[in-house]
Amino acid sequence: MKLVDNKATLSFSNGSPSVDMPVYAGSIGPDVIDIRKLYAQTGMFTYDPGFLSTASCQSAITYIDGDKGELLYRGYPIEQLATNCDYLDTCYLLLNGDLPNEKQRGDFHKLVINHTMVNEQMQFFLRGFRRDAHPMAVLTGLVGGLSAF
Repeated sequence: MKLVDNKATLSFSNGSPSVDMPVYAGSIGPDVIDIRKLYAQTGMFTYDPGFLSTASCQSAITYIDGDKGELLYRGYPIEQLATNCDYLDTCYLLLNGDLPNEKQRGDFHKLVINHTMVNEQMQFFLRGFRRDAHPMAVLTGLVGGLSAF
């Protein structure tokens, strides 16, 4: 985010002094008012149930506008990624900032595929679970088991 020239001023009808807060321009979407020091300067919090007007973080990866039904990853609409890219292409995009060209795609796929081998003994962990065990419990157990390798 980039700091803009204007500031937001919060004034109070009870005679308390006004507070100036910095304004930042988002790369996409509306400008934002930085209220991080609001409590320190006023002793008050903001109230925004459901975070309807609050950005909870700064992200160079994801942009969400729920009212418009917009979800972007690195500037690409999710519908475009779901239609035209596979999982590893999307991983490459998230890690590197842009979709891979053909050479980058081949190299990345090969790199990931060559490093996804799991030790054969992991099957013994898997066999130790009941057939009706909850999948999340199985996943948690297997991930913990991976730490032994």
